[in-house]
Amino acid sequence: MEAKLKQINEMIDQGPFSDSWDSLANRRIPQWYKNAKFGIFIHWGVYSVPAYANEWYPRGMYIQGSDEFNHHVETYGPHNKFGYKDFIPMFEAEKFDADEWAELFKEAGAKYVIPVAEHHDGFQMYRSEISKWNAAEMGPRRDIIGELTEAFGRHGLVSGASTHRVEHWFFMGHGKEFDSDIKEPLQRGDFYWPAMPEQNHYDLFSEPTPTHEFLEDWLVRCCEIVDRFQPKIVYFDWWIQHQSVKPYLKKFAAYYYNHAAKNGYEAVINYKHDAFQFGTAVVDIERGQFSEVKPFWWQTDTSIAKNSWCYTENNDFKKTEVILCDLVDIVSKNGCMLLNVGPKADGTICDEEKKVLKEIGSWLKTNGEAVFDTNIWRLAGEGPTKVEEGHFTDSKDKEFTAEDFRFTVKGSYLYATCLNYPENGQVCIKSLAENDASKLPLFHGIIKEVDVLGSDFKPSYKRDALGLHIQTQKVMSKNPVVFKIKID
Repeated sequence: MEAKLKQINEMIDQGPFSDSWDSLANRRIPQWYKNAKFGIFIHWGVYSVPAYANEWYPRGMYIQGSDEFNHHVETYGPHNKFGYKDFIPMFEAEKFDADEWAELFKEAGAKYVIPVAEHHDGFQMYRSEISKWNAAEMGPRRDIIGELTEAFGRHGLVSGASTHRVEHWFFMGHGKEFDSDIKEPLQRGDFYWPAMPEQNHYDLFSEPTPTHEFLEDWLVRCCEIVDRFQPKIVYFDWWIQHQSVKPYLKKFAAYYYNHAAKNGYEAVINYKHDAFQFGTAVVDIERGQFSEVKPFWWQTDTSIAKNSWCYTENNDFKKTEVILCDLVDIVSKNGCMLLNVGPKADGTICDEEKKVLKEIGSWLKTNGEAVFDTNIWRLAGEGPTKVEEGHFTDSKDKEFTAEDFRFTVKGSYLYATCLNYPENGQVCIKSLAENDASKLPLFHGIIKEVDVLGSDFKPSYKRDALGLHIQTQKVMSKNPVVFKIKID
C-alpha cells in the first residue's frame, strides 16, 4: 500500500492538476463525450448468480426477516453454511464473449460503454494486485474488464469503468448480527471487510466514519483501474459524498486527470449528490432527468429494467419507445443517456434486453443525426407534458402527446422530434410560428425546407401566427418522429 500511495502522490505532484477543487475546476469536458450522447452501462457480477430481487441481494440476504434473507435460507440454506462468498464458484461466465457484447452495443448505436469494475459487494471484475477476490483468480477466472476494454476498442467504442467500492464500508454489516459466515476478526484483504454497522446513508457526517485504512484502500483500488485500463470515463455511485471521502476524491481526480494528460487521452468523472465540487466533474442523475435545459453538460444513468440493475428472473422491462423519448428529451436539455443492461451469470444478455437494444439501434440508424454531434437550440422543447425532475423519477412512463416536441440543432438544420406522432399525420410546432420581428426573443428565422427522417415522402407545410403546420402521409410510428428543418 505504501508503494502505491507514493506512486499516486508522485503523479499528483507532476501536475498539471493538484488535489484541490480550485485546480480541478480547470478540467474541460471532452468534445467526444458531448458528441456521443448515448452509452451503455453494465451491471454484472456475483450477484447475477442468485438473480433475485436486485444487485443489492448481497446486502439484503443478511438482513434478518427480509424477503432476500428468507429466500436465501429456503433456497441455499443457513448463512453459516452458505454465504455470499459461496456464490463465487457458481459465477462461471461460461458463455461470455466480449466481442459479441461489443457488436450488440455497437448495433444499438452506443458510443461509449461503462462496465462495473467493482460493485458494493467488493468482488473485482478484473485482475488485481489489491485483493485475490477478483474474477481473474476466482469464479470465471478471466479478466472481465480487460477483455471488455480490448473488445470495445476493436469495435470503435469508448471504454469506461464504474466503481461502487466505497459503499462496501457498510454493505455487509448486517451479517455480523447473527450466525453467518461474516465473522470477526475482519481485516483488509478479507472479502467481507470491513462490514460496518448500518448508518444513515444520506447523512454526510454519519458514523462510524470510514477509516483512513479503508479510504486509502479505496483510493488505491480506483487508481489501479486507471493504471490498468485507462478508462475514458470513471463513474462513481452515490456514497462518495460522505465528508470523510472528500480528500480522497480530490486525490483520485488529480491522479486520474494527470494520468490522462500524461498518456494522451481525455478523461471524465461522473458523480452524484454534489460529491464533487460543481465544475470539476460531470453531474449524473440516477433514474431521472432535469425538467429544463441546463447550461452545463450532464448525464442520466438508467436501466432497461425498471426494478433492478442486474439480471433477475422477474425483471420488468421498459418499452423501447419510452427509452427513446427519454433519450431525445435528455439530449435536448444538454445531457446524455447511460442505459444499463444486466447480463446473466453465464455471460449472455437476455432476449428482452437484446430486443430493446436492437430496436434503439434501428431508430438511431434512421434518426441518429438528430441526436449525435448535435447542440441545444434556443428552446429544449414545447408541449403540455411536464417532466418530473430528480433522481428515481423514471419508473412511471411519461404520457407524451402529439404536441410534445424536443429540439436539437446542427449546422443549417433544426431537428424537431415529435414524441408521440398522431395517426392523422398533422402536427403544429408552435415555437416556429411567424412573429413580429420586434417581439424578441421569438423565432424569426426563414424556413427553407422540411423533411421527415426515414421517409421518402416530402411533407407539406405552412407557417402562420400559430406555428409551423406539417402534414404527412404514410408516416406511422409508435416511436418518436423527427422533422429535419432547414433554416436560413
